[in-house]
Amino acid sequence: MLGSIKPEIRIIGWDDAPFTFADKETLVVGVVCRGGTQIDGVITATIAIDGLDITQKLADAINSSPHKKQLRVIMLDGITFGGFNVVDINSLLAKTRLPVIVVISENPNMKAIKASLSKLADSNARWKLIQKAGKIHKTIITNKVLKRPKILYYQKAGLDESECERIINLTAVNSVIPEPVRLAHIICSGIKNVKLRK
Repeated sequence: MLGSIKPEIRIIGWDDAPFTFADKETLVVGVVCRGGTQIDGVITATIAIDGLDITQKLADAINSSPHKKQLRVIMLDGITFGGFNVVDINSLLAKTRLPVIVVISENPNMKAIKASLSKLADSNARWKLIQKAGKIHKTIITNKVLKRPKILYYQKAGLDESECERIINLTAVNSVIPEPVRLAHIICSGIKNVKLRK
């Protein structure tokens, strides 16, 4: 529970950079935003493609960041990064002591996701992490940019629905997607042919 939610609340939004399945690793980018209006910083980490390290890598990057003391919320562009490297949002909450909101643009097809997972090692463990993330909620987004209200789906850890929806609507100012995640996605989309350094 956050208590009062101020317009300048500090949120870090995460997305992953483009990759091919010939790659072993990919970059993930976290954008620190002050509400939905200002970028305060950018954080990066590398994760294994179809690995199981995303939760710890995000926690380490956040906890070692100079922005950590000001952060109030973690926002994720979906629950999977680098293919099917699945975030354990409850573990991420515990490791960082920051609540988590997973932003989902479309209601996911769980049958299709489970079928895709079956092709990977540790498929049962990955599926359990997806189930552990809990119920998929939805909220209505309205702002000056959208021509009509739109639905956005989300999952959460450490916040109630009312808090999540207030934060989402506070930060979704330029599209249906909240700015921390939208900006992370824009930055990641522009990253091409980046050679990851060990």
